[in-house]
Amino acid sequence: MVLLQVRFVVMGNMFCTELRIHRKYDLKGSTQGRSTKKQKINENTTLKDLDLAHAFHVDKSWRQALFRQIALDSMFLESQSIIDYSMLLGIHFRAPNHLKTATSHQNTLESSGITSAMDCNVPLHCEDANSSKGFLLVAHEPGTTVGGSHIRGSMVRASEGGYEEVDLVLPDTGRFRVQLGVNMPARARKLLESTDAVEEYDVVLYLGIIDILQEYNTSKRVEHAVKSLKFDPLSISSVDPNLYSKRFVSFLERVFPEQD
Repeated sequence: MVLLQVRFVVMGNMFCTELRIHRKYDLKGSTQGRSTKKQKINENTTLKDLDLAHAFHVDKSWRQALFRQIALDSMFLESQSIIDYSMLLGIHFRAPNHLKTATSHQNTLESSGITSAMDCNVPLHCEDANSSKGFLLVAHEPGTTVGGSHIRGSMVRASEGGYEEVDLVLPDTGRFRVQLGVNMPARARKLLESTDAVEEYDVVLYLGIIDILQEYNTSKRVEHAVKSLKFDPLSISSVDPNLYSKRFVSFLERVFPEQD
């Protein structure tokens, strides 16, 4: 009888939330092959480094805690000769106040919390009904980037006509606690290509490091050598663990820049 030692790695679902995740990104810090063909993009697509057009501003204390954790994780992975890991980033775009007001007129929330919202005629889980129209991007409203309680996007009739998806804010329910990498409020900034103007959106972020099992072994060294003949050695994913770690952290520092 042969006994085999088997190890299991159990990982949680990072996007286990009632909020709709409008966009997902898998970020490594490399550039070679790190874009998605536009014709293949839909609401379920996980985008890559070169597809990311936003930078995210989070509270200073949250940013410090985030990069302290990223540094520790990267240091450990480097010590284990692990590469090819990435930051999985999920983004929920929040609704502006005028749409939240429209929601409150349609859905009467009782002091019992979310229960009464379930009884209204407006469906709370309605991605399929709105998937053909994409999602709603809403402008940043100064002073509104704060943690709050939300439920998944509801269909409401906005003042300009038509149905749009918004998040419904439930005050004082305490349903969604802000943690490092979970329900993190942020401000997304996008520099428009044609002008010097900047678009800003209030968002809620979900993020964590994934794919942590790939060692920098012989096959990865060969992959690095072969690809280096054709591409910039620093642009490919398969590189020395020390370089991978430094590049990974450096890229994320640009994704989550310090506040101006």
